[in-house]
Amino acid sequence: MLLDHRPTQTAIRTDLGAIFVSLELSRSVWLITSLSPGAGEKMSKHSVRAGDVAGLLARLADLRQKARARTGQIFPIITVQEAGLDGFWIHRVLEAEGIESYVVDPASIATSRRRRRAKTDKIDGEALVRALLAYKRGEPQVCAIVRAPTPDEEDRRRVTRERKTLTAERIQHINRIKGLLFAQGITDYEPGRRDRRTKLDELTTGDGRPLPKHLKAQISRELDRLELVLEHLKAVEAQRDDLLVPASPEAAGQPRPAVLLMALKGVGPEFAGILWSEGLFRSFANRRQVAAYAGLAPTPWRSGSIDREQGVSKAGNPRLRTTMIQLAWLWLRHQPGSALSRWFHERVERHGRRVRKTAITALARKLLVAFWKYATAGVVIEGATMTA
Repeated sequence: MLLDHRPTQTAIRTDLGAIFVSLELSRSVWLITSLSPGAGEKMSKHSVRAGDVAGLLARLADLRQKARARTGQIFPIITVQEAGLDGFWIHRVLEAEGIESYVVDPASIATSRRRRRAKTDKIDGEALVRALLAYKRGEPQVCAIVRAPTPDEEDRRRVTRERKTLTAERIQHINRIKGLLFAQGITDYEPGRRDRRTKLDELTTGDGRPLPKHLKAQISRELDRLELVLEHLKAVEAQRDDLLVPASPEAAGQPRPAVLLMALKGVGPEFAGILWSEGLFRSFANRRQVAAYAGLAPTPWRSGSIDREQGVSKAGNPRLRTTMIQLAWLWLRHQPGSALSRWFHERVERHGRRVRKTAITALARKLLVAFWKYATAGVVIEGATMTA
């Protein structure tokens, strides 16, 4: 029997103990969606100009006053926002004002699986409020709450991330210079060497001519930019080393995780700095959380007679995940006698070289868990060699 009308939607609970607010943030407008005690099932919506913190706090205070006028009680305010370009500064402002604030992973909010679905700030704001209600009701799996880093933890990441940016710029300048010279038949010039200026004056084209005047001037300007990048790289690496080494003899009694990691053969200051600033500074309850944070957790597809693996989730920190893949290959070279390296080689010998990429990803996951246990609990990695 067909129904000629829509079924009645499930009502939202109105016996609320707090004012639930979602913040839909954009570059121009902040949309405030709220569900207040005594206001029934309808959610109210207000907007303030983006960046207007005073207007946001005034609107939240107004919501509290209206709820008090309706019920005669003062209710706390609980807010939720999606993690995004705005970072965590709004979250910190709200917490400083005594407001309970949450930051949620936007990819964890359940959405319609229709091929073409409606997408508006109003719909997203209401979905965030419903997710917040379910989370506070005791359903932790309804969404993934992001743990906001402290300002110091957030600032510490800048060093390794800036170095990665500068390294990419250095490669761009070197490749650009080599490309310009290759068109003239010159293939043996290395812009990264210290004698780059002297060698540039000695260059001749493939047909025996001196470098054209304008080409040489362009390459000289490229070398100026390259040398500036190299100078910045030295400064950033000095900052990184200062962060890794304890600043005082008292702090040296309790080595930082990065210092412990550098004691392992094959783990240098750059890898140790990334592992520490991007992941190991956090507290994890178990190894599954460690792997999930790096996006190295497996994603099985099991339904009926189908049972297969889709690969790693890639839903975590991409910098940490990339670093662990690189470090896994280096671990095989520098730690061939470790239990993890033996596990990798045995798996490849048993299944063939076609599983090398899959096995190296699994090794990266195992290695990250081993680093976490070693840096936080002192669990020694079996068979690992320490530096002299």
